[in-house]
Amino acid sequence: MIYLDNCSTTKPRREVIEAINNCMLYEFGNPSSLHKLGLSAEKKLNSAREEISDFLHCKPTEIYFTSGGTESNNIALQGAIKAKKRSGKHIITSKLEHPSVLNVIKAYEKKGYEVTYLSNDEYGRIDLLELEESIKEETILVSIIHINNEIGVIQDIKKINHIIRYKNPNIHFHVDGVQSFGKLNISVNEMGMDSFSFSAHKIHGPKGIGGLFLREKARIEPIIFGGNQEKSLRSGTENIPAITGFSKAVEIARNNLFKEKSEIEIIKTKFAKYFLENISDIKINSPLDETGSSYILSVSFKDVRGEVLLHMLEDKDIYVSTGSACSSKSNKKSHVLKAIGLDDNLIEGTIRLCFSYENVDDDIEYVLEEINNCVRYIRNIIRR
Repeated sequence: MIYLDNCSTTKPRREVIEAINNCMLYEFGNPSSLHKLGLSAEKKLNSAREEISDFLHCKPTEIYFTSGGTESNNIALQGAIKAKKRSGKHIITSKLEHPSVLNVIKAYEKKGYEVTYLSNDEYGRIDLLELEESIKEETILVSIIHINNEIGVIQDIKKINHIIRYKNPNIHFHVDGVQSFGKLNISVNEMGMDSFSFSAHKIHGPKGIGGLFLREKARIEPIIFGGNQEKSLRSGTENIPAITGFSKAVEIARNNLFKEKSEIEIIKTKFAKYFLENISDIKINSPLDETGSSYILSVSFKDVRGEVLLHMLEDKDIYVSTGSACSSKSNKKSHVLKAIGLDDNLIEGTIRLCFSYENVDDDIEYVLEEINNCVRYIRNIIRR
């Protein structure tokens, strides 16, 4: 099996699985309990918080555990809007956001909030001049995705933060970091955002666990109430086995970040070079310079149905995607590919390749040859 859908989810590392199993067998206490098992679980919780805070260069008290990126985005966005409802009703975001951000903002737009959707270029880089001109006294929230999950464009968060603070320092600046966490060396203090969401299953950790960095000075209101866990921001008994697995995944990612990133960058470059030199009528949608993620390559083939290509490759034990897994079963065309100006023919012919440390050189030639063969086969049928 050659798995190239790592933006959707990743295969948990063996060390992560072992950490989860040991925790479920021997560290199964509730961290809120006062007895020995509870205290042991609390130590696991605190240790994981420290591991992740070290990775993000922030304080352990600024890390909150959630069920994943979607919940983290909802807590940050809705919590900030609720906290700042008396300050204004203007929100700024991009056209390239994940549905867990866009759908929250659209829901508030229906409630009467004004929303500015920033423009972008053909690779998805947002218009920073438009951002600066859009900020006003009534702006309460700016939410920008760090690495887009479909095309891999990296936004300049540090520069965006500088613009926001210069124009209106009272704005809550949220960053969806689900695709950048564990893939880039990130310092939330240097980048300056107020909140930053991340998820375990994108970095070879377990599903159902994620986190939120929330700067100490940032004020948001909770949207989940209960037993006051996570300093009342996200009530509910903490999932200690999953949190332990998450911590192990972060530890491994930190130790291998630069090595794996450089190796994966070589693989992405080989794929892009082959496509451009050997297959006609294509468009590479992902930036191939430093503004693009090493892990994501989106390519559109004219006169090819992406879903047909996906299933043909699946028959050869090669797994890719046509776009975001969160909306792949929808009949709607990708809002991200529309935003970068693709026509319907190219949108329908788009696949996304997402690489990981498990992808090796021996697989590359086979995958490229099979993609080329499948594209030719489909075009021969469609172009008759």
